[in-house]
Parts: sequence; C-alpha cells; structure tokens
Amino acid sequence: MSGLLFVVSAASGTGKTSLVKALLERVNNLHVSVSHTTRGQRPGELEGVHYHFSQKEDFLALVEQGGFIEYAEVFGNYYGTAQATVKQQLAKGHDVLLEIDWQGADQVRKLFPESKQIFILPPSQFDLRQRLSNRGTDSVEVIEQRLSCAVEDMRQYTNFDYVIINDDFNKALHDLECVIIANRLVLSQQAGRQQELIQKLITPVEL
Repeated sequence: MSGLLFVVSAASGTGKTSLVKALLERVNNLHVSVSHTTRGQRPGELEGVHYHFSQKEDFLALVEQGGFIEYAEVFGNYYGTAQATVKQQLAKGHDVLLEIDWQGADQVRKLFPESKQIFILPPSQFDLRQRLSNRGTDSVEVIEQRLSCAVEDMRQYTNFDYVIINDDFNKALHDLECVIIANRLVLSQQAGRQQELIQKLITPVEL
C-alpha cells in the first residue's frame, strides 16, 4: 500500500514551519522530506534535519539528472525535494509531507495529482509584516522583498485542496491535523491499512 503525499505551502512568514513542526509531534507515521538548498546555513540549523545544504554547482547537477520532484529559485537561492527519498517513503506505506512554496507545489501536482495540497494564509497583511520583522534573521531589504512577493504568493490559494487561516495557532494546528486524519480515513486508505481487520469482519463465522 502506498502512503499519502501531503503538500503544505504558504507565503513567507505565515507560520507554516511552526505548524508543521507541531503537527509532527501530534501525528504518527508522518515524515517530512528534508529539502535541499543552496542558501547559507542559519544559526541553530542542522544539516540533514532542517535542510540538506548544497553548493550551487552540485544542486544544478542533480537538477540535470532529474533528481528533484520539484525545485525553485527563491530570493537568489535554490530549493528542491529529492525524488528518490520521497518515492522510497511512499512505497513503504509512510505518509510524506512536503513543506514547499507554491511553485514547487505546482510541480508536485503535475507529477502526483493524487497529492493532498494545503495552503496556509495569515489573518492580515499587517500580521504578516510583523511576523517577518520579528524573525530577526533578515535585513530590512530582504523583508521588503518578501512582502512585495507575499500578495502574489497568496493569490495561488485557489490551486490548493485545503485552505487554513493561521490566526489562532492552536486552531490552525487542529485544522491541519484534521486534514491529515480525514484523508487517512477515506475508503481506499482504510481498505489497505486495515485490510486484515476488515477481512476478519466480513468473513462469516461458524457458530
């Protein structure tokens, strides 16, 4: 039985990373694919945990080899999801979650039309600006650049299956968890995951 592929996207600063991190603590058998990136490693980030940090030349070579399910250049840096790792996890029956931008989600949608795609929106543009400023990791110029792209990013919500508003964090987390659980309970999934139990239930028992 193949696992489910979930995609979570949002404009920068919307809080998707925090939501995904909290989700992993509440939902079992859900694996986040660690992306490759050419951007510099930030304080506190670990190789293979937050990202696979790559040189630009190595990244582009893997692109030429067709090694990514999706990749994109964002603010001068490349990001990509390794194809082999995701396919291996799905083949084992593990559910996989990709935390990527909308361009990457569009590429995944074409290769995996059965993927479940979730878009996170902030409660307001003002709130989004505050979140970006409070990070303390980007310069004023970078923040302004991210804000100028945010509205265009958020317009992409119509291409997704689910939309969650991250106004109250706990509610948004609950909504995200509900999407995962609901998709696990559809007939095609339950027939595979609970095959042994279902077979016993529908087999006549001699009294």
